[in-house]
Formats: sequence, C-alpha cells, structure tokens
Amino acid sequence: MRDANPARSDEPEARGTRVRDAAVVTGAAPDGHAPTVPFHSFILKIHSRCDLACDYCYMYEGADQSWRGQPRTMAPAVLDRTAARIAEHATTHGLSAVKVVLHGGEPLLVGPAGLGRAVRVLRRALDAVPVQRVDVVVQTNGLGLDERYLALFADLDVRVGVSLDGDAAGHDRHRRRANGRGSHTEVAAALRRLTEGPHRHLFGGLLCVIDPRNDPLATYRHLLGYAPPVIDFLLPHGNWSQPPPGRLPGSPATPYADWLAAVFDVWFDAPVRETRIRLLDDLVALLLGGRAETEGLGLAPVGYAVVETDGAIGRDATLRTTYPGAISTGLHVLRDPFDRALHPTGNRPPPGAPAPAAVPGPGLAGLSATCRACPLHRVCGGGHVTHRYRADGTHFANPSVYCPDLAALIAHVGRRLNQDLGRLLARPAPAPTGAA
Repeated sequence: MRDANPARSDEPEARGTRVRDAAVVTGAAPDGHAPTVPFHSFILKIHSRCDLACDYCYMYEGADQSWRGQPRTMAPAVLDRTAARIAEHATTHGLSAVKVVLHGGEPLLVGPAGLGRAVRVLRRALDAVPVQRVDVVVQTNGLGLDERYLALFADLDVRVGVSLDGDAAGHDRHRRRANGRGSHTEVAAALRRLTEGPHRHLFGGLLCVIDPRNDPLATYRHLLGYAPPVIDFLLPHGNWSQPPPGRLPGSPATPYADWLAAVFDVWFDAPVRETRIRLLDDLVALLLGGRAETEGLGLAPVGYAVVETDGAIGRDATLRTTYPGAISTGLHVLRDPFDRALHPTGNRPPPGAPAPAAVPGPGLAGLSATCRACPLHRVCGGGHVTHRYRADGTHFANPSVYCPDLAALIAHVGRRLNQDLGRLLARPAPAPTGAA
C-alpha cells in the first residue's frame, strides 16, 4: 500500500491534512522544534496484508519488515480503544472536524461486516463528543470494490480513494498480483462501478505513483477519464541509499520534474479546471505565499497519526523504506493518548534501532544545514522526510534525494506563474465606475 494524503488522503487526502486553520498546541516541542498542531487525521491500518504485490510498496518491500509480525486484522478491542482515543484527542483540542482513513495493507480484505463495524464504532465514539464533521475514507487498490461494498459505503457515508497508475501498460508495470498478473482490468471495472452509477458521490479521488517511463500526458488523460475530484501524483519512496527508479544521486537529470512539468502545463492551461492535482495546487499556493495542505512540501507540520494493526501508534508509514524500527514511537492506543505522539522524538526506540531523534521534526529546525541555506526551502520544505535518509550516519540530515527534481519543478511552476501574472498586470486597469 502506498501513502495515505488524505489523500491524502485525504482520502486520497489521507497523505496529509490541512493545517492552516488548526489550533496550535501551546508550548514548544521538547526537541526545540516549532509548536505543533493537533492531529486532524488518523490512518488506521485495519488489515496488514494485501492481495497485490506492487514492487514499489513501502510496506512490504521496505527495509522495515515489521508487518510480518502484525496480526492480519485489527482486533475489536484495539479498534474500540482507537476510536475512544480519537474522540479523546478531538475533545482535548476542541477539533471541529476529524478525518479517519481506513488503510492497510488492503482494507477491503477485512470484509464488509468488519468494515461496517469499524465505521459504526468510529462514528459512535465521535458522535459522543462535540465534533461537527467526521469524514471516513477507505483507500483501496480497487480489486475487491464490488456492489456489496458500494452499498455499504453509501449507507455509512464513506468516501473511496482508489490507486491507479494510469493506463493498462503503466499500471500493470508495477501493480501486479503475486503471480505476476496485472490488475488494471479489475481496477478499471471497479472504478466504472464507482463513478458511473448511483455511487459517484462516494468517489474521493485517485492516487498515482509516477514512473518516468510512462508517458505523462497519456497517464494524466487516462486518469481524467474517470473525472476524479482530485489526483495525488506520488513520487516513489526512495532515499540516498536506496534511490528511486531513474533518480541517480548526484545526477543533474530531472526525470520526475520533467514528467510533472508536462502534466502541469496541460492542467494549468486547461480552459476549465478539470480536477485538483494536490501536489501542483500546493506548489502554486506556496509560491504565492500560501501553505501546503499535505506533507512533502512547505514547512508545516504533519497533521495525521498512524495506528498499526496491533494498536501501536506509529510515525509516517513510508519511513519503513529507511531502516527497521523507523516508524516506532513506543506508544500504543491501549495505554497512550495521541498527544504523546505529537512529540515522538521523546519516545523510546525499539531495541537495536537508531534513536527516534534521528527522525526530524517539522519546520526549519528539522532541515539540514544545506536546505536551511537554500532559498527554496520555504517551498520544498526539504522534501519528504523519508526521501532525505542516508545510511551513512547522517540519517535524515540531508536534502531530498529528489532535490534536483524539486528545484526544477519549482522553477518551472514559478516561471509559468510569473508569465501569467505579468500578462495580468500588463492589462489596462478598468475605468472606475461612474467615470466620464
């Protein structure tokens, strides 16, 4: 399973959460980083296994193989306590809205009865506290998304995010079953059931992992064919010690920036807005002085917590690609409130793992010296923390392995914005109302 951006996610919105309106937790974090915001999104790994064997999956292909020791499904007692902890956190911080992402593995493997119970437990716990809005999202690979689930999600008001890497050739390059068979045909059929019938309103959006070998415009047009409300284009999770495909550390080549720039131009020049592309929306917002809504860009703190299938409260699950134990905080929903995860660098590491302090906090203080000296850091935010890792003792005190791509993409988007703003400013000002 890939990240959840809240997608995010969300749901695909689950990958991150909006922080611009969040109430700030008073007081500095114990490690000297900037004050944090409470969690507004909660990613629940309700099933720890998957019916696909995607070759880029951070959960099953990463350095951290702790999924092997996880129970297959989240126990009812753990789910019940998780719901209570979310309600507790919402009450403590006076949250008006909460998002819960049912994730995995593949969450549909829990079965309709188990998923139905999970949603009802969560809503019942949050109905008992003064939260005005509760969004529940399922992030799925789509293989099991049949009419039973669609009817269930319609009844329980659950939005659905689906992972799709483009057309059949692009999608099946990576998203295969364990026997090597591609999954595009089944996922496309599931998306038609979701988007072409009475359940269209449940469609949360698409997640797409970029492969520079796939044609960017063909990929984008294929995704647009489902009229998604939002698309999350994701960089594959790699780092300096395990580089992502096509990204040679130290090379000035920018294959990912080139890919995204081609999509940006078509998206930006469309006469009518066709969809949201969260990564590109965030870049535009940051370049115009705003803030990003998701992690991986900007300096705002991450606004979501992860609950593993056994109830452990973890860090961003993509850290599994760095070293064994990187996601561990030593916290558990049966004994710890979510507030303790707001400052996870003070929590205990698993035996033999590097100290959690190696995982930096948010803000400028969490960046490497190289990034702090770079004028682009307010926009790129040093890149996703997972992509900064190097297994040479520096851990995360590095720029992103995608640094050349991020710089090139920021420059491209900035040029396009300057061109448009220049044309806008060059227009004659309208005459004042009532002028002779």
